[in-house]
Amino acid sequence: MLLRLRNAIFFMCLSVGFSGAATADGPLQILTMGDSMMASHSLSKRAIPNVIGKAVNARVVDRSVSGARIIYNLPITGSMGLNIAKQFRPGRWDWIVVNGGGNDLWLGCGCRSCDRKMNRMITKTGARGEIPNMVRKLRSTGAQVIYVGYLRSPGTGSPIEQCRDEGNELESRISKLAASDKGVHFVSLANLVPNGDRSYHALDMIHPSLKGSRAIGQRIGQVIKK
Repeated sequence: MLLRLRNAIFFMCLSVGFSGAATADGPLQILTMGDSMMASHSLSKRAIPNVIGKAVNARVVDRSVSGARIIYNLPITGSMGLNIAKQFRPGRWDWIVVNGGGNDLWLGCGCRSCDRKMNRMITKTGARGEIPNMVRKLRSTGAQVIYVGYLRSPGTGSPIEQCRDEGNELESRISKLAASDKGVHFVSLANLVPNGDRSYHALDMIHPSLKGSRAIGQRIGQVIKK
């Protein structure tokens, strides 16, 4: 009986140690939420959530939806996922990975006169707005939260080149939000794309390529492993 118990403990420890991410109750449970950056390549199972799952040996449930926004008031389509906050589903999540805000700025105000939209999403201090409200609700589940920034234009004809300043300001505010809670982590992608390198973007020069999704997922996985 004692030998069986010792063997059981040994194999349990071996299993946890091998995965690098498993808990005593099994693999990590991760929920991903967001827009098309997160959802790109989901049909081929090579999207950012798929990469995260492989990187940390976790069970990942992806709720991201292309075109989703932080501020979205239509009730039916919002409940179907076009409102990022409403993508949440209850569960025993260890980590929740989320992105969003790009569609609100690029599509919602065309990168012009975006101050009002920006402040509705998150104020300069990072303390108020729709993004802090969402993150606090996610944190109230006990999960660690990772907020992911956006790919930057490599400076070679991207449609989002003109939105660089607004994107930097949005992410500066999100980083302040993360600094106020040790359970919130901001993952910046600002330095991911070398200048002039188009290989991290899809042909539209907005969404990540397979290489881009892989690099983003691996960077997020590094945060989870710490």
